[in-house]
Amino acid sequence: MIGPILNMNQPPNNHKISTLGYGSEALERLGQTLLRLIGWRVEAALPAESKLVLIVAPHTSNWDLPIGLICAFAMGLMRNWRIGYMAKDSAMRWPVIGRVMKWFGAIPINRRGANNLVEQMAAIFRQHDRLLLGIAPEGTRKKTPYWKSGFYHIALKARVPIALAYLDYGRKVGGVGPTIMPTGNMEADLEIIRQFYAGIVGKFPHQFGEIQFKPSDI
Repeated sequence: MIGPILNMNQPPNNHKISTLGYGSEALERLGQTLLRLIGWRVEAALPAESKLVLIVAPHTSNWDLPIGLICAFAMGLMRNWRIGYMAKDSAMRWPVIGRVMKWFGAIPINRRGANNLVEQMAAIFRQHDRLLLGIAPEGTRKKTPYWKSGFYHIALKARVPIALAYLDYGRKVGGVGPTIMPTGNMEADLEIIRQFYAGIVGKFPHQFGEIQFKPSDI
C-alpha cells in the first residue's frame, strides 16, 4: 500500500526556533537577496509537519551546497526547524571543529555503540519537538547506481514523513515538494519519489543515477 502524499498547502506551524543561532528574519531576507543576485528563486510552501527527514536531489555538483543553503535561508527553513545532519561523534570532539559543526546542525552519531544509526536517529527525533534531518541520499556527486537507504529506514523507524527537496538547475529553482509517509513497501514508496524527481535537472544531469536501493537493503 502506497503511503499518502501529505497536504503541502497547509501553513507551517508558526512556532519559530533559532537553536542553531542563524535562524533570523534578517538572514532570511539576505538569502532572498542572494537568490536574486544569482538568478535563482524558490517555490512551494513549507511542510506543515514538525518532524521530517528531508532528502535533497539531484546532488551532482559542489555548487549544490552553497545554493542549497541560500535556498534554505530564503525559504525560512532555518527559522522553522532545528536543522540537523549526521556526523561522527569523534569528529565533534575537536574543540574548534566540533563547535563549528554543532553550530551548523551536526548530530553526533556513535557508530561503535550497540545501537545502530537508525535506532540512534529515531531516539533523537523523539527528543525534539521540531527537527528536520537533511540527507543527500546519493551520498556522492558522482553517478551512483544506488541510493543509500538510511534516510528511508530512519523515517520509517521514527514514524516521520520524508520531504522531497530539490535544486532544479534547468529552471534555476529550489524548493521542497511533497512529503510522503513511508509505508514499509520500499519499492512502492520509491516509485513516488522517482515520479517526483523525473523532471528535476541537476547541474550535471549525466551524473544523476537511478533512484533505487541495493537489493540487499530492501
